[in-house]
Amino acid sequence: MTFSGLSLGAPLEHQHTCSRAGCRDEAAWALVWRNPKIHTQDRRKTWLACDEHREVLAAFLTDRSFPLQVLTVGELDD
Repeated sequence: MTFSGLSLGAPLEHQHTCSRAGCRDEAAWALVWRNPKIHTQDRRKTWLACDEHREVLAAFLTDRSFPLQVLTVGELDD
């Protein structure tokens, strides 16, 4: 697909894509987290991660002492 001469590349062949900047690999992991300084107890954010980026994304969150739960993508609620 092209918009104003910009190509968006080949379509992805998987449903969940890794959240790491520049990565287009299929995500196998869900990192469910919140920033306690700005999010209430019931507010959660989810980053998706491929096998290669799971640890680096989790380390980014745990280094900031954000509560983190790591699940497989299949464990996510719809």
